[in-house]
Amino acid sequence: MDTILGPLYYVVSWIIVQFHAFYSLVFDKNSGWAWGLSIVSLVVLIRICLIPLFVKQIKATRNMQALQPKMKAIQERYKNDRQRQSEEMMKLYKETGTNPLSSCLPILAQSPFFISLYQVLNHIANNRTVGFIDQSLLDSARQAHIFGAPLSVKFMSSASKVESLGASLTDVRVVTVIMIVLMSASQFFTQRQLMTKNVDLSVKTPFMQQQKMLMYVFPVMFAVFGINFPVGVLVYWLTTNVWTMGQQMYVIRRNPTPGSLAYKARQQRLREKGKIKEEPAEVEAKKVAEAARANRQQPKRQSKSQRQSSASGHARATAQSQQETAKPSLEKKGAQGGKPAGGSASGSSRTAKSGQRKGQLRPKHPSKK
Repeated sequence: MDTILGPLYYVVSWIIVQFHAFYSLVFDKNSGWAWGLSIVSLVVLIRICLIPLFVKQIKATRNMQALQPKMKAIQERYKNDRQRQSEEMMKLYKETGTNPLSSCLPILAQSPFFISLYQVLNHIANNRTVGFIDQSLLDSARQAHIFGAPLSVKFMSSASKVESLGASLTDVRVVTVIMIVLMSASQFFTQRQLMTKNVDLSVKTPFMQQQKMLMYVFPVMFAVFGINFPVGVLVYWLTTNVWTMGQQMYVIRRNPTPGSLAYKARQQRLREKGKIKEEPAEVEAKKVAEAARANRQQPKRQSKSQRQSSASGHARATAQSQQETAKPSLEKKGAQGGKPAGGSASGSSRTAKSGQRKGQLRPKHPSKK
């Protein structure tokens, strides 16, 4: 490890030494403020340099979200042919210009610096010089405490080692636990913010399930591995989590994913400011819909007896209307095919009475008496 990342040890230690020299003008050079702020400044410098990669990560993540339905279709179509499935996936990535690894670029680019800082602090804990940190700076760094915890100790450090650095094991564990909790909470909030505000909810894809799973897995991983991190590394990781959270909040507010809740909120803000002008037809349609919604009356709640009585009344009205409709047709048929005028009066009266009693009856043929 020292052979491969040896040059980065010099880079990381040189940056820390330069920031330490600057903060020593304000704070005591042996204080935790001077050394802690040097680590925080190292994080800020690295994250500023990684902003272009962060932009690529956002674009890659959105492209992956858009491709999820097509990827799912390919998996279903070639579920029994893994080779063909991989070929079609690569073809899809090539056609759309999407690189799945782009979403991991900031983490991959930051990892060497994280490992280098871990090794630099490990050298300090073991009282060994590293990079540009000579013996005088090494002694100064070993005396630095952050809220009573030395920069180079861990949660699992022994009591004798902690006491040799002028601290108590209780202080060290309280400080490390608080920092691990804050580190895990910031990671959870960052991932939850991404899932609830910056995801197109109209499309249900496996990608959303993966992100939801990572929302719970990452904080647990930080909590498990955090007990083996020196205090200085916890400062580094907590700072980078807070930076990521703030950076993501800014991106979600200014450039959200289309179809997400953040996108709808941004469109609403732009409409209120008059920066988005809607078509007159759309405005009129919205007004009509709102007026119809406001004027719509909900039906009154009725009891069972009221519903039955209204239903029976409706049935009677329907039957009466059918009878009234049938009367003119019967009279018309009787006038066209009835008996001659001589004996038609009594017959028609009897027919009318029987029609009133029995409903719709076919008139008798004139030849039948």
